[in-house]
Amino acid sequence: MPLPPPPGRAAPAARSSAPSRVALVTGGSRGIGRRAAGRLAADGHAVVVGCAGRPDEAEAAVTEIVAGGGRAIAVRADVGDEHAVAALFDAAEAEFGGVDVVVHAAGRMHLAPVAELDLADLDELHRTNIRGTFAVVQQAARRVRPGGAIVTFSTSVVGLAFPGYGAYAASKGAVEALTLILARELRGRDVTVNAVAPGPTATALFLDGKDEETIARLAAQPPLERLGTPADIAEVVAFLASPAGRWINGQVVRANGGII
Repeated sequence: MPLPPPPGRAAPAARSSAPSRVALVTGGSRGIGRRAAGRLAADGHAVVVGCAGRPDEAEAAVTEIVAGGGRAIAVRADVGDEHAVAALFDAAEAEFGGVDVVVHAAGRMHLAPVAELDLADLDELHRTNIRGTFAVVQQAARRVRPGGAIVTFSTSVVGLAFPGYGAYAASKGAVEALTLILARELRGRDVTVNAVAPGPTATALFLDGKDEETIARLAAQPPLERLGTPADIAEVVAFLASPAGRWINGQVVRANGGII
């Protein structure tokens, strides 16, 4: 359900005519999702910022978009709960009249060697990354309007095979398979479906638990010799959601600065 306005802030005024394009971004309260939400708003999309927690950060994302002249609302939804996901799409349709772009940036990461991973962590990770992706793209497949785009998130680690990333990479391998199959299932709908697979990117999710030596080593791997930024990845998302990206469909775009 839409988040209530914080104390001291009036509820938004009654909406005017529906915008031409509407984007729904899960995981939109921070990191890549938040930057993608802002980038899509800059392109003229009305934005639904989906979040499972951190309502203050989601509202801050909305405030940034509105301050820039855009339109946005924040909606709380656990992507692993299919009923909450359906309600998230209902809120987008009620507020803005429909959905044209879905960016599923919500995700979870647990790092450990395969031999040591707690299977409870595996279940939690898969609930968000696999079940959550399925629930979101299922609703997207039913509701995104012709001319729209669905963008999921994988990881370049699927190909790079870094030790310690077994559970996370396995969950994102499932996302890639689901994405490519959905693109083919939507034949005739005029809706593109692609996955973005970032390499090492300076987000809180990536940096958490890593020491400076590890971060420096990962930053040195791309020929461009730096970590990616949320802005780098948001540009790829914006391209895939734009008319310029209409001929890209059923692909995994490895946005990693050239790591091989």
